[in-house]
Amino acid sequence: MIKNLPYEEQPREKLVAHGVSFLSNSELLAILLRTGTRNKSAVDLGRTIVNTFGNNINELAQVTIEELCTIDGIGESKATQILSAIELGKRIKQTSSIRGLKISSPTDVVKFFNMELSDSKVEKFVIVLLNTKNEVINWEIISIGSLNASIVHPREVFNRAIKRSAASIIAIHNHPSGAIEPSKEDNAITKRLFESGQLVGIPLIDHIIIGKESYYSFKEQNQL
Repeated sequence: MIKNLPYEEQPREKLVAHGVSFLSNSELLAILLRTGTRNKSAVDLGRTIVNTFGNNINELAQVTIEELCTIDGIGESKATQILSAIELGKRIKQTSSIRGLKISSPTDVVKFFNMELSDSKVEKFVIVLLNTKNEVINWEIISIGSLNASIVHPREVFNRAIKRSAASIIAIHNHPSGAIEPSKEDNAITKRLFESGQLVGIPLIDHIIIGKESYYSFKEQNQL
């Protein structure tokens, strides 16, 4: 049991005393898991998870819920806690790596989001927030839809843009089918966002559809 460890060796207490970077991967997992099993402490269980993936943290970053649930002591609840933490880490890393990037063409956006969206099995609608120099302030996933639909409300989009003091926005979404031609819904969403942007003074400067191997830019096609 973790409580049987010396106080200063217990993961949460160690984190408070020394900082998060002082903890091992298994100790970080132990904090996420909170509890172990009858035969293993949370730290032991964390160590089992790390060893399962050959002490390669990059392998853990690609893990699925099914793979985690094959580990003795990991059920759906603990697996979802781990996956949620991993996904947050990925999003933070992606956001920081694009922040400050100057956007001069649709390809600048596509290069960054292609890996995130081109192979996704569900449709994701993303907005990129820009400052007056066309530099990225931030990006956010607004909607995750089904294989063929994604509902986007202008108030959600521009609420985020206003909070971040964005000067303009770029909308991006993927077509899981791989096709890039805009649907009627895509055209309608683009029109609504364009008109809303004009009203609030934060223009929509492009809407990009990402397919398997190519993209469609409303701006390049003179649709904006």
